[in-house]
Amino acid sequence: MKALYATFTARPGREQPLAELVAKLASDVRAEDGCLLFDPFTRTENPRAYVVFEIYRDDDAFQEHLASLHTRGFNAALSDLIEGAGSTLEWLVPVA
Repeated sequence: MKALYATFTARPGREQPLAELVAKLASDVRAEDGCLLFDPFTRTENPRAYVVFEIYRDDDAFQEHLASLHTRGFNAALSDLIEGAGSTLEWLVPVA
């Protein structure tokens, strides 16, 4: 299993286009064979801040996700919509 969460924050005034982009990506990623979970959230205290929980069957499934057209398009579009250079990934390890 490959588990992680990604975080990023919308630029002021770019909230709606980012929300639409994230919703489309969620639909596309959930249709991937190797995707077990893809759930985006915004933070209660800062609705511009996103946290996306992702779980893939294995590393191969994650690599396929990264190579997909929808993921590459999403990542390319982020630069105009978010603060900073890109999303931050935090890798997770299951507790036995």
